Amino acid sequence: MSTTAELLKGAAELFPGEVVTSAHVRHFDLPLGAGRFALITLDNGHDHTKPTTLGPQSLANIDAAIDQVEKEAADGTIVGAGVTGKPFIFAVGADLKGVELLKRHEDALAIGKGGHDVFKRLSKLAVPTFAYYNGAAMGGGVEVGLHCTYRTVSAALPAFSLPEVFLGLVPGWGGCTLLPNLIGAEKAVSVIIENSLNQNKQLKGRQVYELGIADAIFEGADFLEQSLIWTAAVLKGEIAIERPVIDRGEAWDQAVAKGRFIADSKVHGAAPAAYRALDIIAAAKNGDLQQGYDAEDQALADLIMGGELRSGIYAFNLVQKRGKRPAGAPDKSLARPVTKVGVVGAGLMASQLALLFLRRLEVPVVLTDIDQERVDKGVGYVHAEIDKLLGKGRINQDKANRLKALVSGVLDKAEGFADADFIIEAVFEEMGVKQKVFAEVEAVAPAHAILATNTSSLSVSEMASKLKNPERVVGFHFFNPVAILPLLEIVRGERTDDASLATAFGVAKKLKKTAVLVKDAPAFVVNRILTRFMGEIQNVIDEGTPVATAEKAVEPLGLPMSPLVLLELVGPAIGLHVSETLNRSFPERFTVSPNLKKVVEAGKRGFYVYDSGKPELDPEVAALLEQGDTVLTEEQVRARVLDAVAQEIGLMLDEGVVAEAQDVDLCLITGAGWPFHLGGITPYLDREGVSERVNGKRFLEPGVASVPA
Repeated sequence: MSTTAELLKGAAELFPGEVVTSAHVRHFDLPLGAGRFALITLDNGHDHTKPTTLGPQSLANIDAAIDQVEKEAADGTIVGAGVTGKPFIFAVGADLKGVELLKRHEDALAIGKGGHDVFKRLSKLAVPTFAYYNGAAMGGGVEVGLHCTYRTVSAALPAFSLPEVFLGLVPGWGGCTLLPNLIGAEKAVSVIIENSLNQNKQLKGRQVYELGIADAIFEGADFLEQSLIWTAAVLKGEIAIERPVIDRGEAWDQAVAKGRFIADSKVHGAAPAAYRALDIIAAAKNGDLQQGYDAEDQALADLIMGGELRSGIYAFNLVQKRGKRPAGAPDKSLARPVTKVGVVGAGLMASQLALLFLRRLEVPVVLTDIDQERVDKGVGYVHAEIDKLLGKGRINQDKANRLKALVSGVLDKAEGFADADFIIEAVFEEMGVKQKVFAEVEAVAPAHAILATNTSSLSVSEMASKLKNPERVVGFHFFNPVAILPLLEIVRGERTDDASLATAFGVAKKLKKTAVLVKDAPAFVVNRILTRFMGEIQNVIDEGTPVATAEKAVEPLGLPMSPLVLLELVGPAIGLHVSETLNRSFPERFTVSPNLKKVVEAGKRGFYVYDSGKPELDPEVAALLEQGDTVLTEEQVRARVLDAVAQEIGLMLDEGVVAEAQDVDLCLITGAGWPFHLGGITPYLDREGVSERVNGKRFLEPGVASVPA
């Protein structure tokens, strides 16, 4: 028994729940009389909804398949060997459920070594090897192919990536070493670092080919057939693959430097994975593959035993699993069908909502507003966005015509909403205005229609309190930009009934949003936490800490943007309004900044100007600021901000705003873009000791988003 087999056997014993992938070997004669060929197909026995993953037993099965193929290559019975996947899936990488269970550095090291030892054999066979990327390929799936001599890709392939850095790992089965040696450091940094840190951006088949990762591209319908004809031509010498010479000089160093700049701008040194990957890419310049593999093994083991990866896996599971099965949602059989949607308002937010409902539900959507000009502008916005989708080839002309025909605008709510099943308001954020709108809608809407509000901070129960049927009012809070941020906070008012709530969750699913059930409490989840976070930043500035120090203090959190840039995006007036709402509810914790008030009264859009291309404090804003003389260090500011956030989350959980800390993290990841490597926020607060310092206990059990004891 080889050491690889022993390694994998030991790892498999640690992971009894693995969904095992088999590696079937088939033999056939290639076209053009090119000779006998062995094809290994990776298949876990499930359909495409359960993608193929590579745990220790799966790697052992590939190892055994290569045993057979290696023997046939050595004795000349085959001229080549290939690897492909089941329909629609090539392989989507290591099985992370097994990684979560690891408790010892040496077990983590075995996972890295085991993968390398198996995949390396593909590059050492006595015959050329081919990878046929027929479907989704990620992480270890991509790396299997990188060890082969040649690669083809399907034009229909929807998702191809090395997402490890996004999760807190490095591509550790050859990715960091082989990819730059195949396509050059600059392109490799783009795939491994930039795409990962850009919300795990995926490549399509055409891009995989254009980057030079694949040597040929074929249509999806007869992909394998065409790939085998091409393989035969390559083996017969009729097609020669020319690959560009890799620049191993200054260009390589510049690419690594650019990668460090990207990592700094995204995670500010707060998460190690990107930097470990860049170190390996930098060292791969000399072309010594074994040295690279050894470095990958070490990096993998170190990162698997670190907090960021556990937080990354925790975050991934929240989004993939909890996000699809919302805690506390009523039985979906209670949901009523939605065949027409009404939108009250035709401003930018309302128009974005109309477009989303139209695209996802493909039912009639009608907008109303106070005058014809606004209505026309709202409908015009939706039409223009449909034209953009058509121009980009995302939809065809027939679909564009159909969608445009489904959207309309009217002034008379009775005419627009008499047969609507779901009506959402997106009007001015003031209780009196919203109550008036709901009274008007209730008078003309059918008895079964859901009345939804997109309020960001007002009480849903109070909004419904004057209606005849308050049980059908539900909070349906989207985040801007609506098309991009996945979160939908679904708010249950005091009298909301199960059927209305179930319908809201059903609609959210069709909208492809991550729905989280929240209690009707001031500002719900994301805005309450962000307002407390921003409020503390604002407080330290008001007390005398320089703006730059306050901003820099929270850089180690690796947030998508600094607090004051976020304030600019939200709009200072909205930020002020939410802080005033929360100040009325919780005056002892939420302050209203006099300086923020001045910025809003002066009509300023934010604290910064961008004359030099980067943010600099606006001199006019600087002149408005009145500060005290208490100057804190970055560390003091950070401690104060984190203490405030930990306290607020603790109070929210005590109040039952959401079911568990996991829902807070899910909301911050999907609604505010907080990083996966933090696991949202609570694992970070636990890891840094803030939770216990402030609340006397952790938010999560040890082993959840951390290395098990």
